[in-house]
Parts: sequence; structure tokens; C-alpha cells
Amino acid sequence: MSAHRLVAGTLVAGVIATCFPAEAPAQTYGAAGSYPVKPVRLIVASSAGSNPDVLARIVAAGLAPVLGQQVIVENRAGAGGNIGAEIAARAPADGYTLFVIHTNHPINTALYPKLAYDIFSDFAPITQLASSAFVLVVHPSLPARSVRELIALAQARPGEMTYSSAGTGSGTHLAAEHFNGMVKVKMLHVAYKGGGPALAAIVAGETSVYFTPISTGMPHIRGNRLRPLGVTTPARLPDLPSVPAIAETVRGYEFTSWAGLMAPVQAPRQVVDVMHKAAVTALKDPETLKRLEAAGFIRIANRPDDLAAFMRVEVDKYTKLIRAIGLRPE
Repeated sequence: MSAHRLVAGTLVAGVIATCFPAEAPAQTYGAAGSYPVKPVRLIVASSAGSNPDVLARIVAAGLAPVLGQQVIVENRAGAGGNIGAEIAARAPADGYTLFVIHTNHPINTALYPKLAYDIFSDFAPITQLASSAFVLVVHPSLPARSVRELIALAQARPGEMTYSSAGTGSGTHLAAEHFNGMVKVKMLHVAYKGGGPALAAIVAGETSVYFTPISTGMPHIRGNRLRPLGVTTPARLPDLPSVPAIAETVRGYEFTSWAGLMAPVQAPRQVVDVMHKAAVTALKDPETLKRLEAAGFIRIANRPDDLAAFMRVEVDKYTKLIRAIGLRPE
């Protein structure tokens, strides 16, 4: 064969390979077609110590023995979860980068007119992992011992009382704004770069109010470093039986947090199937379930299409809520 024909044949083969890519990169699978064959990166778009981070680390620990590979949590906080989501959306779709989507992301979809990613077109849903409640807490120095007293205090000091959030568009932000709108008070929003710093701020007394995820706030509540006034679920929680639901004072108030597992949209179908089965198996493990419940999470472990449908409901819900309270991006 002439050198000319050999080069031409190589070029044609290259064009064919480009036009018709393999189902998955070669490094995705082992010699026997197994997946995964190396550690998996799990991107969490929030800070270490935040509610999604706590959940992700419990799930990662449960997934590792099921997959036979390490699952490494990587925190990419900032912009209310938008930075981590964009990084995950642009990651190689080889099955070795997964994404923990959480409450912030449908809120951001409803809140921001333009984002550098799309939670529907850039990701393949795997499963909804768990949900949890928020707890309305105040710093012990604040002279409010009930939701009713907090409302009265905020009405007496319009624009003076501060509340922490994990960032504009975060669940902790919208939970507070939903409360403000329903009771017609104005508290000053102080946004931090993630749930960890937001929680640290109220524990230190830098802010007065915070809607803390129960998983991260409970140690400080038990240690009397934060005073709980109400939970965001319609009914009281078993872990905090003496703390009333906010809805007992503010009728109709409800706000919960959740997180799910996603892959970049071009990930091979085998990856989604393997990860779905692995996640459901891990979430059903008694030790993993015990850790979830101890942190205040309620296991879900549903199908990929269930997560996709739930996300659309969430975006619609937050679009209506954001319009009702007149929230604008800061």
C-alpha cells in the first residue's frame, strides 16, 4: 500500500470516528466492560459543612463499597451553587464526574434570566437522594423565644435585623424571603459563600437569624449555641418535638431542602444505569440509612424520570414564589 493511500485511509478512519463516536471513552470501562475502573469525582456546588456536602459525604461513603471504587467529594462553592453546576455541566461525560444537584439549582433557574448551564439539557438525572427540613434559629443574644416574638421584633426594627444565607438564590435565602413575605417584615440579607460560613456567622453572632438545614444546625442547637424557634415542615419533627412548626404561627408556611444525583448529559446510558442501581443499593444499606436519619435526612432513592419530573415541579413552584415576593437577583 502506498504512503498516500495509507494516509488517506487514516484520515477517512479519523473522520468516521469523529462523526460516529464510540458509546463511551475507552477509559470508562475495563477489559470486561466493567464500570467504574477508577475513582469517581462527586461535585458538590456548596461549601464543606453545608447541607448538600453532609449528604454527599454520607452517600459517597455508601457508594464506595458498592462500586468497588473511591467516590471523592469535591466542593465547588460560589454564586449560590451556579459555579459548581457549570463546572459539572462542562466536565467530561465519561462517568467519572457526577454532580449533586440540590434545592438551589431550580431556584436559580427560576431566579436568573441567564445561566451558563441548564439543569434539564446539560444533565442526565440518576436519582433523588434525600430531603430534609430547615430550622429557623436565632443567636442566643436575640430577645426572641418564639416565631411570634421574632416577627414582633423584626416589625419594630425594620431593616435592622440581619439573617445569614448560603448565597443569593440558595434555599436558606429563599426560605427566609418566603417567611419575610408571608409575615410582612424586612430583615437584612447577608449572603455568604456557602452554608458552612453562613452557619458559622450566626454562631459567632455576626448575624441574628438563619434558616439552617437541620443536618448542620442540630449540633449547635443541642449545644445551646443557637435557639430554635420553628421548623419549616408542616408538622413538628421527631428530633425536635418541643420546637413548633412555623406553620403553627404562620399558616401555610412550608419549605424543605432536597438533593439528587446527576451526570453530564452525554454520559453513556450504562453509566446512568450502573450509578442508579449503585445509589439505590447504597441508600438502602442499614448503616447508610442510619447515618442519613441521624443527620435529619429522609431517604428518597427514586427513578431518573421521577427526579426529572420533580425538578420541573420545583422550577415552576419557585418561579411563582419568586414573583409573589418580588425577589430580584442581587
